[in-house]
Amino acid sequence: MPSVLIEVRRQYTQAQEIALMEAVHMALLEAFKIVPDDKNVRFIVHEPHRFAYPPAREQADFYTHISIDAFAGRSLDAKRNLSKP
Repeated sequence: MPSVLIEVRRQYTQAQEIALMEAVHMALLEAFKIVPDDKNVRFIVHEPHRFAYPPAREQADFYTHISIDAFAGRSLDAKRNLSKP
């Protein structure tokens, strides 16, 4: 079961948070072929002063960090599919 952590620097509406969480979960469904009930997604909102970001980024408030932890054994193709834009 992949474990996802989404970290942001600003407040979003509840609907926006759910939509972002669902988008990441859908990407995992497609790339890793997990079952729909295999869902472990967390969403954390940090105070901006507690979440440093790369200085070259524009619109710092929209900086988002997504971490995905998965057991070893996923194919390289599956990992590449997950990271496609």
